[in-house]
Amino acid sequence: MSRYTITVTGTVTGHGRSDREAIIGYDPPLRTYFLQAFPHEETDEPALWLGTHDQAFEMLDDLHHAAMAHGYDFMPLPSDVATKLADDKAATGDRP
Repeated sequence: MSRYTITVTGTVTGHGRSDREAIIGYDPPLRTYFLQAFPHEETDEPALWLGTHDQAFEMLDDLHHAAMAHGYDFMPLPSDVATKLADDKAATGDRP
């Protein structure tokens, strides 16, 4: 599983915060990209956690659209992170 630190920002009034320690990555067993941001104060689980199911987000654009639907944005990704994410997915091939 890959994990890269990025910044996620709120796009809706009331969500104007940002998380400079958010995590984006690719999970080969689930065959999905994922995003974790805003650790919950009480549980330490991410308040925003996308990509927890099999093949939830097969493309980064799908993950981006889901984040936007929740009122958050992470684009533009740093080019090195975008390249690494694509490479991580390609390296897994069609593993079951």
